[in-house]
Amino acid sequence: MIIADTGAILALLDKGDRHHPAIRALYDEGPGEWLLPWAILPEVDYLVASELGARAQEVFLADLAEGAFVVEYGKQQDVIRASQIARKYGALRLGLVDTVVMATAERLHADAIATLDLRHFASVTLAGSPRLFPRDR
Repeated sequence: MIIADTGAILALLDKGDRHHPAIRALYDEGPGEWLLPWAILPEVDYLVASELGARAQEVFLADLAEGAFVVEYGKQQDVIRASQIARKYGALRLGLVDTVVMATAERLHADAIATLDLRHFASVTLAGSPRLFPRDR
């Protein structure tokens, strides 16, 4: 299982992104393995609309509605764990989205997190030590 962070999904959707080929290749290896935590959805929606345009935003929403991506709607324990991670790594100023991605990866024993945000994700020690893709490929 691969838990997706916002930046990875943006790179997947944006053919002009310099990370697109690596993320696309990773996604194509097993699209059913990718899971999108609920917390990234508003952020992805906003960034797709502002960076890729209204049509891309419509396509992303349609893909979600049609089940092209598996969405994990989470549990209260994810928010509790996210808060613990944010406090423990306070100097990093981690936000809700990153910490929920991390907490979800821990709870579901994910093999990896797809992220381009190595500044945050590589600095945090998570239970199960999920790999960071594409870095750890």
